[in-house]
Amino acid sequence: METLVKLVPLPHDLWVYVLIDVALALLLLLIMKWTNRTRTSVSVSDELGVKDNFAFGISIAGGMLSLCIVLSSVVGRHVGQGYESAALGMLMFGFVGIVLVKFGRFAHDKIVLDAVDTQYKISDRSVSVALVDASSVVASAIILRSMMEWVDGSDLNAIIAIVTGFLVVLTILLIMTRIYELRYALQNQNHSFQSALETGQLALAVQHAGNLLGVALVVSSAGQFLRYSPEGYVSNVTGWLVTSIALALLLWLLVAFSKKMLLGGVNYQQEVDQQHNVGVAAVELTLSVGMALIVSGVLNSSAG
Repeated sequence: METLVKLVPLPHDLWVYVLIDVALALLLLLIMKWTNRTRTSVSVSDELGVKDNFAFGISIAGGMLSLCIVLSSVVGRHVGQGYESAALGMLMFGFVGIVLVKFGRFAHDKIVLDAVDTQYKISDRSVSVALVDASSVVASAIILRSMMEWVDGSDLNAIIAIVTGFLVVLTILLIMTRIYELRYALQNQNHSFQSALETGQLALAVQHAGNLLGVALVVSSAGQFLRYSPEGYVSNVTGWLVTSIALALLLWLLVAFSKKMLLGGVNYQQEVDQQHNVGVAAVELTLSVGMALIVSGVLNSSAG
């Protein structure tokens, strides 16, 4: 009689590694929560449970999701190498992930949203600012996850490759956001993109969130075409730079074409910028993320 369920043989101590990884992941989430409270000087419990601050919840959720995304590239990495090695590897990559994700959020706040007091607006229940804040940190995590999966090993060379590659791709993401801001000003009588977010323009925030996540997703597949060289510091950086720019431009062309095809009878830019149409912005977000997932799927399968 044929067996109804056929399982792949698993290491006998796999669940021990699972428990180690889950326990350390929860510990790192608690550390991130503590650092957020230290940085903002506000109580998470009060903001969520007493004030019912929806915007604050979005921002915190983005930070937690970002750490989980990063840790998903680490869990199971050291199975079979010993419990101590697994724990140390999880902690090392986890702390590196926390630092780089927080740096990505800091860079986005200070460079892209330099005219917006992000923490104040989130405390003041600005959902639009919170959505952009959460999207930026999740986008940073998606990029960082691909870096961690790309490198081989857990030595200093791997850390250097992760940090330098992440900074290069993050710079591209920030530059593209600046271009988006210039586009908004040119098409809206020099009105500021940041001012629009401050006034609660949710549709614009949804549209921008789609841009951030779409670029991060498509760029994350760049590692499939790049050969990791432990001591090739220059080739690692230039490889991510060239490939990321090419993939980001490809995504921009595909999204622009898909908008013309699917939103041909709609002035989608006017709907979002001037009429604050969240529905149209949601469709644009879906196209940006959807095209990025399709491109990534094709490229990953081709590289595999």
